[in-house]
Amino acid sequence: MLLRHVPFIKSVFLYSFTAFGGPHGHMGMMVKTFVQKRKDVTEDELLEYNAFCQMLPGPSSTQTVTLIAMKRGGIPLAIITLLLWVFPAALIMGALTFLLTYFDKTDAQTNLFSYVTPMSVGFIFFAAVRMMKSSVKFVATACIMVGSLIATLFINSPWVFPLLLVVGGTISNFSNNRIPKPLEAPKKINWFHLWLFVVIYLVAIIISELSARQHWEQERLAHLFENFYRFGAIVFGGGQALLPLMFSQFVRRPGSQILSAEDLLTGFGIVHAVPGPVFSICSFAGGLAMSEYGGIWQVLGCIVATTAVFLPSTLLLFFLFPIYHNLKHHVIIFRALEGINAAIVGIIWASGMILFQSIAFDGALDFEWSNLVVVIITFCMLHFTKVPAPLIVVGWLLLGWSLH
Repeated sequence: MLLRHVPFIKSVFLYSFTAFGGPHGHMGMMVKTFVQKRKDVTEDELLEYNAFCQMLPGPSSTQTVTLIAMKRGGIPLAIITLLLWVFPAALIMGALTFLLTYFDKTDAQTNLFSYVTPMSVGFIFFAAVRMMKSSVKFVATACIMVGSLIATLFINSPWVFPLLLVVGGTISNFSNNRIPKPLEAPKKINWFHLWLFVVIYLVAIIISELSARQHWEQERLAHLFENFYRFGAIVFGGGQALLPLMFSQFVRRPGSQILSAEDLLTGFGIVHAVPGPVFSICSFAGGLAMSEYGGIWQVLGCIVATTAVFLPSTLLLFFLFPIYHNLKHHVIIFRALEGINAAIVGIIWASGMILFQSIAFDGALDFEWSNLVVVIITFCMLHFTKVPAPLIVVGWLLLGWSLH
């Protein structure tokens, strides 16, 4: 049955090697690949999926592309898509733990992929423009979008995202009287995924505690699984919110100082120049944490950390999405979606502005016009031409490589 999904799987695999810029940069690529080119979902569906994933812990762009696959082929295709999406970034970040001693860490952070960040800003603005056309049609939704943009710009907290979605949904409930269409076929709720989420968490805690008490030879691996599983279950706000937790657990916490601040920050710098989910930094951290035990254990550290951080959010996604699908046909949820989608558009606009601001000036506080040119060219190619998104990415990579 999966054979008919081979073209979709190929597109996901190509997307995983060319999706730069973090969650909101990934949205631009999703619009180009899965909405415009392949038509796997509509823009409204993509916004709806992303809004739902913003309310869950874990990596939102990973969960969004997983939901696209679920729509096409159910959970089996969703799992294949998840593995294909995570694998390239996790492989690259894991391999870097072996090569770190050969890199100048400053160069690794500053000289790789010179035009990737401004290119990603172009993708973000493209996604914002496209989604604004379909989601911001009234005064109320325009106000929600602008308010979300301002709040995201000035409030530096991962909790601002779910809060904005709740506020946007509440406002749109009072501002429209739309009636939902009748529920066609309610989805079956599978409690197995919730129970599996809980059982794995409890087993991970027990094994981690036993390994510490009995001083197992490789107890650190058990601790890593428990740590990263916990991160994946409680982190809201994406990779930006993940770093403080990792820093507290592996650098500052007495008795658990298994990584240096320099190494962790190096990995966080590199992961933004790598395609795929920002959560792939866990492969880097897991590999470094186990590096003193030898190569095989280092590889296991990469695998365990990556598996543990993506597993809980995926199980919660599989359990909660059918519930959401059934509830969204109720009037309150149905009307809330309009405000939630407008809030998402505002968050995307703000993310592009924040990212551009971070690259707009060089060390002498001079405006970097070259970055603005890259942003404009990328946006225009996406909006006004039919050039495939992967070719745009490859073009900027080749230009950066040839000029540096």
